[in-house]
Amino acid sequence: MLDYIKGEIIELTPASVVIEAGNLGYFIHISLNTYSTLGGLKNCKIYVYEVIREDAHQLFGFIEKRERELFLLLISVSGIGANTARMILSSLAVYELESIISVGNASALKTIKGIGSKTAERIIIDLKDKVKLSEETTAKTSSSRVDSETVHEAVSALMMLGFNQPASQKAVGKIIKENSTLSVEQIIKNALKIL
Repeated sequence: MLDYIKGEIIELTPASVVIEAGNLGYFIHISLNTYSTLGGLKNCKIYVYEVIREDAHQLFGFIEKRERELFLLLISVSGIGANTARMILSSLAVYELESIISVGNASALKTIKGIGSKTAERIIIDLKDKVKLSEETTAKTSSSRVDSETVHEAVSALMMLGFNQPASQKAVGKIIKENSTLSVEQIIKNALKIL
């Protein structure tokens, strides 16, 4: 089995990368997290996982081992295939997903496209004991606890104004990423401009 591929980035899209190594071009499916890290690089090292089926041979690539480990845990859950696992890893940063699973926040998983309540519950039940929080995750999670209260208030207010939950969460998340020091009122005002 391949562990990683190191080489020149020939082509990069939000869903895939082509890496040339040893005069071979490897087409690798990637998450948005990996894509954003690879932007602007000429060469890279990608940790890979090979999916071999009767009708296809696919490579899934990850910029760090922790992301690949989470991918492997996700595909071990009944009903979650490689593409769904990649969608989950594209929607959440590694530390966010680790935190969501460890605290059992199924509702956060349900906001991801293609994840219903049964699948979200299954992910939590199957992986809660397997996901270990790293120091980085613990630090990022504690700093985001204050944010989560603010986010909850802002999303609730937007829902009361008639916007649906996924759209509200997405807008609020985008605003907080750009500036995490805004008050609830400022977040709501900015979200209304986006929605």
